[in-house]
Amino acid sequence: MSPAARRHATTLAGRIDHTLLDPTATQARVEQLCAEALQYNFAAVCVNSRWVLLVTDLLAESDVLVCTVVGFPLGAMSPQAKASEAAIAVAQGAQEIDMVIDIGSLIAGENDAVYADIAGVVIASEPMPVKVIIETCLLTDEQKVTACRLAMRAGAAYVKTSTGFSTGGATVEDVRLMRDTVGDELGVKASGGIRSLATAEAMLEAGADRLGTSSGMKIVSEASSR
Repeated sequence: MSPAARRHATTLAGRIDHTLLDPTATQARVEQLCAEALQYNFAAVCVNSRWVLLVTDLLAESDVLVCTVVGFPLGAMSPQAKASEAAIAVAQGAQEIDMVIDIGSLIAGENDAVYADIAGVVIASEPMPVKVIIETCLLTDEQKVTACRLAMRAGAAYVKTSTGFSTGGATVEDVRLMRDTVGDELGVKASGGIRSLATAEAMLEAGADRLGTSSGMKIVSEASSR
């Protein structure tokens, strides 16, 4: 690998949340995920909250962050349950919380409920940052903008496109819309369906700060070989 290629791969890896949210994940797979993240210095390892204690131990003394999901993947549980899950995860070592909004309330125009849901998780997660998954594939552009504005008002750190478990994932158009809405106030995380270097770079070019993908190794390998 040339020095230039190595630098590019390292920089790209630092924008990727190395993700394993499969319900069939085993401890061995989580351990492998963490080993890969340490080897390539990914931004974070993102797992279900079941694995936070293990990942916190495996990534101790490293720069790789421990990220977990809350209210995942539907976002349709009580706000109190989401806040409790977030608080437990932070107590166990989670450094970033990716929560799913109350999608049904957003679609129904019940913005106060959506705001309260997000704010509850933000408060429960303090001082750790919260990324708000708005599940763009289920929303109109107007609803996406509303969700981003509610996340900003509630004190979130990022807005995020997708869970990767619904009818679609990140698109360049959605990332641009989200970036235009939040400006420089919040980060934007693209996730769902990012499986190639070309797609990853398109998302970053559109305004994403971070990428969530289970194909991080493939993407970094493509970058290195190029």
